[in-house]
Amino acid sequence: MVTLAQPSTRDRIVTAALELLGTEGAKALTHRRVDERAALPQGSTSNHFRTRAALLEGAVDGIVAAEMPGVLALHPATGDELVETLAGLVEAVTGPARALTAARHVLFLEAAHDPRLRTRLSASRAGYVDATVVALRALDAAEPAVAAEALMAVCEGLILHRIARHDASDPRPAIAVAVRGALGDGSAMRQ
Repeated sequence: MVTLAQPSTRDRIVTAALELLGTEGAKALTHRRVDERAALPQGSTSNHFRTRAALLEGAVDGIVAAEMPGVLALHPATGDELVETLAGLVEAVTGPARALTAARHVLFLEAAHDPRLRTRLSASRAGYVDATVVALRALDAAEPAVAAEALMAVCEGLILHRIARHDASDPRPAIAVAVRGALGDGSAMRQ
Protein backbone atom coordinates (compact mmCIF):
# COMPACT_ATOMS: atom_id res chain seq x y z
CA MET A 1 0.00 0.00 0.00
CA VAL A 2 1.27 3.48 -0.91
CA THR A 3 0.87 6.17 1.72
CA LEU A 4 0.84 9.73 0.46
CA ALA A 5 2.65 12.28 2.55
CA GLN A 6 0.42 14.65 4.46
CA PRO A 7 0.97 18.35 3.82
CA SER A 8 3.31 19.95 6.31
CA THR A 9 1.98 22.35 8.91
CA ARG A 10 3.62 25.19 6.99
CA ASP A 11 1.86 24.10 3.76
CA ARG A 12 -1.46 23.93 5.59
CA ILE A 13 -0.91 27.44 6.93
CA VAL A 14 -0.06 28.86 3.51
CA THR A 15 -3.08 27.14 1.94
CA ALA A 16 -5.37 28.51 4.65
CA ALA A 17 -3.88 32.00 4.30
CA LEU A 18 -4.45 31.95 0.54
CA GLU A 19 -8.02 30.73 0.99
CA LEU A 20 -8.74 33.57 3.42
CA LEU A 21 -7.14 36.18 1.18
CA GLY A 22 -8.95 34.86 -1.90
CA THR A 23 -12.38 34.48 -0.37
CA GLU A 24 -12.57 37.14 2.35
CA GLY A 25 -9.85 39.67 1.53
CA ALA A 26 -6.91 41.18 3.38
CA LYS A 27 -8.77 42.01 6.59
CA ALA A 28 -9.52 38.33 7.14
CA LEU A 29 -5.83 37.44 7.29
CA THR A 30 -4.94 37.08 10.96
CA HIS A 31 -2.86 34.42 12.63
CA ARG A 32 -5.89 33.27 14.61
CA ARG A 33 -8.12 32.97 11.53
CA VAL A 34 -5.41 31.04 9.66
CA ASP A 35 -5.08 28.62 12.59
CA GLU A 36 -8.85 28.11 12.55
CA ARG A 37 -9.04 27.67 8.77
CA ALA A 38 -6.15 25.19 8.77
CA ALA A 39 -7.63 23.33 11.78
CA LEU A 40 -4.40 23.83 13.71
CA PRO A 41 -3.83 24.56 17.40
CA GLN A 42 -3.86 28.23 18.34
CA GLY A 43 -0.41 29.76 17.84
CA SER A 44 0.68 27.42 15.04
CA THR A 45 0.69 30.13 12.40
CA SER A 46 2.74 32.52 14.51
CA ASN A 47 5.27 29.74 15.16
CA HIS A 48 5.94 29.55 11.41
CA PHE A 49 5.25 33.17 10.40
CA ARG A 50 5.99 35.54 13.27
CA THR A 51 4.50 38.64 11.64
CA ARG A 52 1.68 39.40 9.27
CA ALA A 53 4.31 40.55 6.74
CA ALA A 54 6.00 37.15 6.93
CA LEU A 55 2.63 35.47 6.44
CA LEU A 56 1.96 37.61 3.35
CA GLU A 57 5.38 36.69 1.96
CA GLY A 58 4.63 33.03 2.62
CA ALA A 59 1.39 33.45 0.67
CA VAL A 60 3.31 34.83 -2.32
CA ASP A 61 5.67 31.85 -2.17
CA GLY A 62 2.66 29.53 -2.03
CA ILE A 63 1.17 31.00 -5.20
CA VAL A 64 4.46 30.69 -7.06
CA ALA A 65 4.93 27.10 -5.91
CA ALA A 66 1.42 26.23 -7.10
CA GLU A 67 1.67 27.89 -10.51
CA MET A 68 5.30 27.81 -11.63
CA PRO A 69 5.39 24.15 -12.75
CA GLY A 70 2.63 24.90 -15.28
CA VAL A 71 4.37 28.05 -16.47
CA LEU A 72 7.70 26.29 -16.92
CA ALA A 73 5.94 23.73 -19.14
CA LEU A 74 5.27 26.46 -21.71
CA HIS A 75 6.71 24.97 -24.93
CA PRO A 76 4.39 25.81 -27.83
CA ALA A 77 5.37 24.71 -31.33
CA THR A 78 3.33 27.41 -33.09
CA GLY A 79 1.79 30.78 -32.37
CA ASP A 80 -1.66 29.20 -32.36
CA GLU A 81 -0.49 26.73 -29.74
CA LEU A 82 0.86 29.62 -27.65
CA VAL A 83 -2.54 31.33 -27.87
CA GLU A 84 -4.30 28.14 -26.73
CA THR A 85 -1.82 27.57 -23.90
CA LEU A 86 -2.08 31.12 -22.58
CA ALA A 87 -5.88 31.13 -22.92
CA GLY A 88 -5.96 27.85 -21.00
CA LEU A 89 -3.85 29.39 -18.24
CA VAL A 90 -6.13 32.45 -18.08
CA GLU A 91 -9.19 30.21 -17.90
CA ALA A 92 -7.62 27.99 -15.23
CA VAL A 93 -6.58 30.83 -12.94
CA THR A 94 -9.99 32.49 -13.25
CA GLY A 95 -11.97 29.26 -13.02
CA PRO A 96 -10.80 26.38 -10.85
CA ALA A 97 -8.01 28.48 -9.27
CA ARG A 98 -10.15 31.62 -8.90
CA ALA A 99 -9.63 31.98 -5.12
CA LEU A 100 -5.86 31.67 -5.55
CA THR A 101 -5.93 34.40 -8.20
CA ALA A 102 -8.14 36.63 -6.05
CA ALA A 103 -5.57 36.13 -3.27
CA ARG A 104 -2.84 37.26 -5.69
CA HIS A 105 -4.76 40.46 -6.42
CA VAL A 106 -5.20 41.12 -2.70
CA LEU A 107 -1.44 40.68 -2.36
CA PHE A 108 -0.88 43.16 -5.20
CA LEU A 109 -2.87 45.76 -3.27
CA GLU A 110 -0.96 45.01 -0.07
CA ALA A 111 2.31 45.35 -2.00
CA ALA A 112 1.42 48.91 -2.97
CA HIS A 113 2.21 49.85 0.64
CA ASP A 114 4.85 47.22 1.47
CA PRO A 115 8.20 47.45 -0.36
CA ARG A 116 9.36 43.99 0.77
CA LEU A 117 6.19 42.34 -0.49
CA ARG A 118 6.42 44.35 -3.71
CA THR A 119 9.99 43.10 -4.23
CA ARG A 120 8.91 39.50 -3.62
CA LEU A 121 5.98 39.77 -6.06
CA SER A 122 8.22 41.39 -8.68
CA ALA A 123 10.77 38.60 -8.35
CA SER A 124 8.09 35.95 -8.80
CA ARG A 125 6.72 37.75 -11.87
CA ALA A 126 10.19 37.63 -13.41
CA GLY A 127 9.93 33.83 -13.50
CA TYR A 128 6.72 34.04 -15.51
CA VAL A 129 8.28 36.55 -17.92
CA ASP A 130 11.42 34.43 -18.34
CA ALA A 131 9.36 31.35 -19.27
CA THR A 132 7.42 33.43 -21.82
CA VAL A 133 10.65 34.83 -23.30
CA VAL A 134 11.96 31.28 -23.81
CA ALA A 135 8.74 30.27 -25.58
CA LEU A 136 8.82 33.36 -27.80
CA ARG A 137 12.48 32.82 -28.71
CA ALA A 138 11.62 29.30 -29.81
CA LEU A 139 8.94 30.82 -32.07
CA ASP A 140 11.48 33.29 -33.53
CA ALA A 141 9.90 36.44 -32.10
CA ALA A 142 11.92 39.49 -33.14
CA GLU A 143 11.97 41.01 -29.64
CA PRO A 144 11.12 38.20 -27.21
CA ALA A 145 11.67 40.22 -24.02
CA VAL A 146 9.45 43.10 -25.14
CA ALA A 147 6.89 40.67 -26.56
CA ALA A 148 6.83 38.70 -23.30
CA GLU A 149 6.05 41.86 -21.33
CA ALA A 150 3.25 42.70 -23.78
CA LEU A 151 1.78 39.20 -23.56
CA MET A 152 1.99 39.28 -19.77
CA ALA A 153 0.19 42.63 -19.70
CA VAL A 154 -2.60 41.31 -21.92
CA CYS A 155 -3.01 38.16 -19.84
CA GLU A 156 -2.88 40.07 -16.55
CA GLY A 157 -5.55 42.48 -17.81
CA LEU A 158 -7.78 39.62 -18.93
CA ILE A 159 -7.32 37.88 -15.58
CA LEU A 160 -8.17 41.06 -13.65
CA HIS A 161 -11.35 41.59 -15.69
CA ARG A 162 -12.42 37.99 -15.31
CA ILE A 163 -11.88 38.09 -11.52
CA ALA A 164 -13.17 41.58 -10.71
CA ARG A 165 -16.03 41.73 -13.20
CA HIS A 166 -16.91 38.03 -13.36
CA ASP A 167 -16.23 38.32 -17.09
CA ALA A 168 -16.43 34.94 -18.80
CA SER A 169 -15.60 36.11 -22.33
CA ASP A 170 -13.18 34.11 -24.45
CA PRO A 171 -9.60 35.35 -23.85
CA ARG A 172 -8.34 33.92 -27.17
CA PRO A 173 -9.04 36.90 -29.49
CA ALA A 174 -7.09 39.39 -27.34
CA ILE A 175 -4.25 36.94 -26.75
CA ALA A 176 -4.11 36.12 -30.48
CA VAL A 177 -3.70 39.80 -31.37
CA ALA A 178 -0.81 40.09 -28.90
CA VAL A 179 0.82 36.87 -30.15
CA ARG A 180 0.52 37.99 -33.80
CA GLY A 181 2.16 41.29 -32.83
CA ALA A 182 4.89 39.45 -30.92
CA LEU A 183 5.64 37.19 -33.87
CA GLY A 184 5.66 40.01 -36.40
CA ASP A 185 4.23 38.79 -39.67
CA GLY A 186 2.50 35.83 -38.02
CA SER A 187 4.82 33.30 -39.69
CA ALA A 188 4.65 30.97 -36.68
CA MET A 189 0.86 31.09 -36.66
CA ARG A 190 -0.97 28.08 -38.14
CA GLN A 191 2.05 26.14 -39.29
